[in-house]
Amino acid sequence: MLSHLTEDSLHRPAAKMDPVHAPTSDRLLDFRSDTVTKPTGAMREAAYEAEVGDDVYGEDPTVNALQEYAARIMGKEAALLVPTGTMGNLAAVLAHCPERGTEVILGDNSHIYNYEGGGISALGGLAFHVVHNEPNGELPLEQLQAAVRPDDSHCSRSGLVCLESSHNRCGGTVLSLEYMEAVKQWADGHGMPVHLDGARVFNAAQALGVEVGAIASHVTSLQFCLSKALGAPLGSIVAGPKAFIARVHRYRKMLGGGMRQAGVVAAMGLVAIKETPEQLPLDHGYARKLAEGNVIHSYTYTHTRI
Repeated sequence: MLSHLTEDSLHRPAAKMDPVHAPTSDRLLDFRSDTVTKPTGAMREAAYEAEVGDDVYGEDPTVNALQEYAARIMGKEAALLVPTGTMGNLAAVLAHCPERGTEVILGDNSHIYNYEGGGISALGGLAFHVVHNEPNGELPLEQLQAAVRPDDSHCSRSGLVCLESSHNRCGGTVLSLEYMEAVKQWADGHGMPVHLDGARVFNAAQALGVEVGAIASHVTSLQFCLSKALGAPLGSIVAGPKAFIARVHRYRKMLGGGMRQAGVVAAMGLVAIKETPEQLPLDHGYARKLAEGNVIHSYTYTHTRI
């Protein structure tokens, strides 16, 4: 989230700076990730004032309010708070594919395949069926078709398609609604659900100029992070059909994700999900200025591969 920057900070004249000393905290611009944000004052206040209960028993009113709000804006029957996006994706995939040996079709540049520890294989006994990601993040429909296993006892069962938007390793590209609709129609024809790793789906919606529910309408389920562009310190949401979320809830418990008085987390998530999307046009504008390469001339850049 870049909205702590100002137009002045992006265009101020070059200033001399002693290279031996690090810049002061009000001039250090950390672009490693949108995960390095700090909770806002409103989030801290909300956490302090949060009404809480035991969420393992489903009795935390603030968690329940967050889950109901998330389900509503995504146009899904239900939603569940989980500690992390990785756990959210893992629990969702396991809920969709309870039979060990089932194949999950996903991109070779997808986050689930590259950066989530092989969890669906290690913990779920599921197989990755990797399809090449195009530079725009798409999985070509003809390659998806070729990835489907025949109905034969010699073969694994094709059980799920996973998409990602915005797409991390494809440069933050956003899948078009037309493409997502085509994939969903194709998957429906094969009796397969579609799960979206939508860690930054609010950014994707901003880029497309649509409500976030328009994206969610083209998938069976999705996971999105409260802790990235939305700026909360932790937490993710899985949303989808009610029966599916009930299975995700069981896997969340199995994976150690059951939290007790989690309302302090949910309260910050509610602020993030309700207020931060209004700031995303500003964030995108700043990012565009940085991409043009003609701003912030007075800083020395250090490239870190993460």
